[in-house]
Amino acid sequence: MRGYTSGKDDYLARLRRVEGQVRGIQRMVDDDEYCIDVLTQIAAATKALQAVSLGLLDQHLKHCVAEALTLGGEGAEEKVREASDAIARLVRS
Repeated sequence: MRGYTSGKDDYLARLRRVEGQVRGIQRMVDDDEYCIDVLTQIAAATKALQAVSLGLLDQHLKHCVAEALTLGGEGAEEKVREASDAIARLVRS
């Protein structure tokens, strides 16, 4: 079981909303909408994806990393490294 399993339905709903936002952005471009309006919608979709990312990261830390730390050993070091790498990717994006 993954750390986000208990909130899976919420994550899926949020991702479906983002998917709808992206389809709306595609329609805006297809309809030659004003550039700033398109950029505003892209920023909103980006923020929504970032919120999902942060939620998943939080669950990963609380579940996967915490469990690995409890068990100790190499697995713990690997989970901490994975989390650090994920945080670095999010910060760069």
